Amino acid sequence: MLKMTHLSKAYRTEVVETYALRDFSIHVREGEFVAVTGPSGSGKTTFLSIAGLLEEFSGGEYQLDGANVRGLNDNQRSRLRNEKIGFIFQAFNLIADLNVQDNIDVPLRYRGFDGAERRRRISESLGRVGLSARNRHYPAELSGGQQQRVAIARALAGSPRLLLADEPTGNLDSQMARGVLDLLEELHRDGSTIVMVTHDPELAVRAQREVHIVDGQVVDLAGQPRLVVASHANA
Repeated sequence: MLKMTHLSKAYRTEVVETYALRDFSIHVREGEFVAVTGPSGSGKTTFLSIAGLLEEFSGGEYQLDGANVRGLNDNQRSRLRNEKIGFIFQAFNLIADLNVQDNIDVPLRYRGFDGAERRRRISESLGRVGLSARNRHYPAELSGGQQQRVAIARALAGSPRLLLADEPTGNLDSQMARGVLDLLEELHRDGSTIVMVTHDPELAVRAQREVHIVDGQVVDLAGQPRLVVASHANA
């Protein structure tokens, strides 16, 4: 599903070159739930930005669902990102003056789905996160945990091949955080491929596998999954 091989990301000025990622390799198979951990400044955010095709890399290879993304132009990257990836952000990134249904509808409109298909996808995704009755509410009328569930529903509505979660419980209290992690585990059991960036080791143990990053490099890649999960045909 996601394979980076000897990947690097350098930021250059006239006098200095700084590497955010160096000789970075990771392979996430279809159906895995992987936690990416590491201290602040270790390269987690850069990894997630590159994985989500939001940022280019300097060297190495990156394959997303079998497609080599090196050399793609902006339009090609945007199309691949919209078709393959769903994002779950720490800050929810909901539009305050749109209700729940319209927040989920916005990226579906960009994909070009007709009205009937968008309504079907919105209804199904809200049902999966348990918020069907809240479709006309606005973000300010929801709890933090409910807002994050809306963000997950928005990601699911596009039927992504890969879910990228950036500190998905970072703005939630412990009870709400457990609810969101329970939902991510349920999505994983249903077959979703999830990569979750987190600084919290207590959250990381909920994932199937953990990848630890220090100074832009993978330093600890568990060889065996923590949980027994259903097998998937594609890798």
